[in-house]
Amino acid sequence: MKTTLKLLILVPFLFFFVGCSSSKQAVSSSSPSSGQWKRGVKGQWVLNSVEKKNFPSGANVKRIFDEAPIDCFIGSTWNLIANGKGTITFSTDGELCAPGATRDIFWSIYEPENGGEAQFQFKKLYPGEKAKNVTEGYRLDLAYADEQTFTLQMPVNTGGNNDSFLEFKFSKR
Repeated sequence: MKTTLKLLILVPFLFFFVGCSSSKQAVSSSSPSSGQWKRGVKGQWVLNSVEKKNFPSGANVKRIFDEAPIDCFIGSTWNLIANGKGTITFSTDGELCAPGATRDIFWSIYEPENGGEAQFQFKKLYPGEKAKNVTEGYRLDLAYADEQTFTLQMPVNTGGNNDSFLEFKFSKR
C-alpha cells in the first residue's frame, strides 16, 4: 500500500521533468533530484531580467560572476548542453561587454551530501583551460523551472541583511 501511494505521488512529478507535462509546476517540499533539474534546465535560455530582492536602500551590485555589470547579462543567451559544456553569449554593448562576445562555461547541478537543496553551478573557462583544472565557480539556488522558464537566485551580502539576493529569470529560446 505504501509503495502504491509513493508511486501515485512520484509518477506525476517525474512526468513534469521529462517533458510530458505542459502545465507549470513550482518546486514543492519534495524537491527534484539533480538529474531531474539537469534535464529540466538543459537547452538554450535567454536571461530576461536580474531583479534585486530585499536590498537595503542604497545597496548595489557592481559586477556579477566577477565578470561584468548586471546590464551586460540582460539579454544574454545561455546555452546549456547536457554534457556540461556551455556558453554565455552577450548581446549588450556596455562596460565590460560587447554583442557577440562569448564566455565558455562548464555547468552542473550540485546536490549537497547533507540532503540540502540542489543548486545550479558553473565555472568560467578561459581559452585552453579544462573544467577539471578550474577550482572556483558559482552556485545559485534553483528556485523554479518549467518547460519555458526557469529562475535562479543568488544570495548577496549587502552589509547586514542576510536575505538579499539577485533573482535571474530565464525564458526558453
